[in-house]
Amino acid sequence: MKARIPKHREFIIDFPQDMDNAKANEGWDKLNQIVEDYKKSHNGQSVYAATFIEDCEPAVKKLQEEYGFNYTVQEVQ
Repeated sequence: MKARIPKHREFIIDFPQDMDNAKANEGWDKLNQIVEDYKKSHNGQSVYAATFIEDCEPAVKKLQEEYGFNYTVQEVQ
């Protein structure tokens, strides 16, 4: 079976290694909630949507301030 995954961009999130696991897990939960909220507000679109990064980046930056993680945006094929 073959599946074609569209070319898209992704957030690559890197939490500090010395961060408490509970706090990092809380941060991941909030990041996952951004994705779920995006799906709900964009008729079920996912991270493969062309504007996903632009639509979600302000919320990701806000969490970055709170949790101190680094992120990059990477193009994936």
